[in-house]
Amino acid sequence: MNFSFRPICRTLMALALGAVAHGAMAWTDKPVKMIVPAPAGGTMDVVARILADQMSADIGQPVIVDNKPGAGGAIAVQAMMAAPADGQTIMVTASNILTEIPHVMKTSFDPLKDVRPVATVARAGMVLVAGPSVQATDLKGLIAYVKANPGKLSFASYSAGTSSQYAGMIFNQKAGLDLQHIPFAGSPPALTQVMGGQIAVMFDGIVTSMPQIKGGKLKAFGVASKTRSAQLPDVPTLAELGFPDIEFSNWVGTVVASGVPAAIVDKINAATLKAAAAPKMHDRLVAAGFEPNTSLTSAQLAASVKAEFDRNAVIVKTFNIQLNQ
Repeated sequence: MNFSFRPICRTLMALALGAVAHGAMAWTDKPVKMIVPAPAGGTMDVVARILADQMSADIGQPVIVDNKPGAGGAIAVQAMMAAPADGQTIMVTASNILTEIPHVMKTSFDPLKDVRPVATVARAGMVLVAGPSVQATDLKGLIAYVKANPGKLSFASYSAGTSSQYAGMIFNQKAGLDLQHIPFAGSPPALTQVMGGQIAVMFDGIVTSMPQIKGGKLKAFGVASKTRSAQLPDVPTLAELGFPDIEFSNWVGTVVASGVPAAIVDKINAATLKAAAAPKMHDRLVAAGFEPNTSLTSAQLAASVKAEFDRNAVIVKTFNIQLNQ
């Protein structure tokens, strides 16, 4: 009699353990609101919707994307902070909302006190690009080309006060160039000018430039990282080429209001990292040009945000970078 019950007990125990494990991963038994500080169709929105699909499947609850663009991310952050601090409302953002924009735009939130980074989903690197009309095939040739046209050429950025501008300013200084900065409202309009030859060069995200590079509409001269990009393995790093200070990338991931309890933050961290590691999601992100994800705890991510914020503060001060430049 006892023997016949053992398989049943083992089955019940397995089911119970499974339920406990699922409960540990699913921090909620209600629908989750996922705020995005960007319009539909942008890079952050694309990542958010991929994450929402995977996370919903993992936790067994709807994850509803709510786009709230504008004011350098402040509108989205305010909406997140206004919600109950129970983990039901999270935000998917690029790190520049926390580490770059607050240096050049007055925001209604403190990125280091009011927002708690939770987990990364993907990282986007940067690449120095130029249009086909630029008469150079490598970085040495590009620098010579700019110096041969003093006062005539410019560099684009996808917005003033972002790493796209920071990298261009540092390149100008270190290479002894006089490229004029022209900011745009995002990568697409800037890239159009670069591809058309109206603007010489631009530091852009690999995610948005890669299709144009592979299509022959842009030339790639160097990636802004210490190691080569898996998406552009034949393009040298700027560190290899003598510009180790030009190292910039942004992560995209989940954040919550600082009032959310640590125990819930840990569960959202686990759920985010689990979703990011799912083969289907990983493949979609890598195919789009993102770097493979790095698993960090919320505390580790917060420390990296503080370090990046402080580094950017020095850059902004050194180059007197302002929003209207």
